[in-house]
Amino acid sequence: MSRPMVQGPAGAVSASPGEASASARLDAWLNDRRQAGALFLDVDGTLLDIAESPTAVCVPRELCAALECLHRRLGGALALVSGRPLDDLDRLFAPLRLPACGGHGAQWRVHADKPLQQEAAALTAPVRERLQALARSQAGILSEDKGSSFALHYRAAPAAGPALAAALHALLGEPENAGLHLLPGKMVFEVIAHGSDKAQAIRRFLAVAPFAGRRPLFIGDDVTDEPALALMPELHGLALSVGRLLPGASAVFANPAAVRAALVQAAGGTDR
Repeated sequence: MSRPMVQGPAGAVSASPGEASASARLDAWLNDRRQAGALFLDVDGTLLDIAESPTAVCVPRELCAALECLHRRLGGALALVSGRPLDDLDRLFAPLRLPACGGHGAQWRVHADKPLQQEAAALTAPVRERLQALARSQAGILSEDKGSSFALHYRAAPAAGPALAAALHALLGEPENAGLHLLPGKMVFEVIAHGSDKAQAIRRFLAVAPFAGRRPLFIGDDVTDEPALALMPELHGLALSVGRLLPGASAVFANPAAVRAALVQAAGGTDR
């Protein structure tokens, strides 16, 4: 018997059994008439391919069209849940503006026409200066100041990872930095000024309309997504991961292209 295919403008690929299962679970969730759903999507590594720098990512037009369609069909209950600031998400997906959480829960908005709500203060100037100096201390480290968090990308200098991690742990171990937290990701370390995470952000969405009372589905790919993935079974929701099976996930997409293809297909195939 031939293996199932996932096809769409984002690319036609032969689906692995796990990927076919993830696509089938997404489709079944979207078409479940017993309870309305709320869809939460990580961005980098899930919807978009990881690039050499955060500004180098590409957002396919067919992805925006699919997200707009699914947002409408889910009655507005679709949100981006990202480590990027909200203004960065708006720039990437323009002219589409969606409900979104940025900075790993530091800021969020429920409706595109409403102002964002800030949940965390910005990092102090002395901390940001030291992180900038740390980025300058080794060639190939890219700094990204997000206000309430600060990311150090070392994709261009992978050998610098252990020394960078040690320096960051030392910085966060200082008494005056007791309120800071370190989030490791794919070739990136991020220092955040709050204890919030994507799971708490999703809980906030689910407490208000149009998300309240709906069964959640979250798709993510990285360590920073694990709290949200692990939350889904607790809420009788569905968690799908990308690239590898993460705790809480019931199936896995091979890569972001497979996620995009499944969303494009679902947008054309569901009438919710």
